[in-house]
Amino acid sequence: MTETTDDLVVLRELAFAYGERQVLHDINLRIPRGKVVGIMGGSGCGKTTILRLIGGQLRASMGEVRVAGEVVAELDRDRLYALRRKIGMLFQFGALFTDMTVFDNVAFPMREHTELPEEVIRDLVLLKLHAVGLRGAAQLRPSELSGGMARRVALARAISLDPMLVMYDEPFAGLDPISLGVVGQLIRRLNDALGITSVVVTHDVYESLKIVDYLYFISDGRVVASGTPAEVRSSTMPFVHQFVNGEPDGPVPFHYPALPLTEELMYAEPG
Repeated sequence: MTETTDDLVVLRELAFAYGERQVLHDINLRIPRGKVVGIMGGSGCGKTTILRLIGGQLRASMGEVRVAGEVVAELDRDRLYALRRKIGMLFQFGALFTDMTVFDNVAFPMREHTELPEEVIRDLVLLKLHAVGLRGAAQLRPSELSGGMARRVALARAISLDPMLVMYDEPFAGLDPISLGVVGQLIRRLNDALGITSVVVTHDVYESLKIVDYLYFISDGRVVASGTPAEVRSSTMPFVHQFVNGEPDGPVPFHYPALPLTEELMYAEPG
């Protein structure tokens, strides 16, 4: 893998384990500036762990994570926090503060990390909400929002500090088809309009192929395939074919490893 100055995020020969359980093995991937890059794979394959490594919440057991030219594991606390202020995050299911209004949810990062006066924060929040079509919902509470609206508020919060990078953890989970399409197009439009870089962790094949520039497929903690949407659609690789077409059996087996059924039934001990 050849790193270039156009790469905002680079993971090189990355490995990570939770205790004795190895989650990632020899991960190599690049995320170019200004692009929308998808990371796809089944549940538990290590996708969200990759986001945590990029953000410095976790430290790799081997290899290197480099963001904007800096090795994340080498940053002290102040420099790591400074880097994180340049990264927006949309958590799975939005993770809005339920006791705050929509306005205050979006304003929270500005109040926490800047010294902007309230009148400036007000204008910026309204602009962010307008960008996701929810300026009129500023005084609502999260409990008054639909799932799709809540996800759009979370997106407005993720871009509130004008980040260079936004990471999305399963942004389409639990959404109806209309909301799913709206959120997908917002990710693409805001990425291009704001000149940011986006990493989308998801297992939603159909929607991802409509918005990303490049895809990585993770299985058993390894990158098993990658390519543009056109390359993915035409791929004959068994894993990609199974994943894209939602087939129940293939390289990812339907059955968890076990003894042959006849053997287990015949020789099972009573009780």
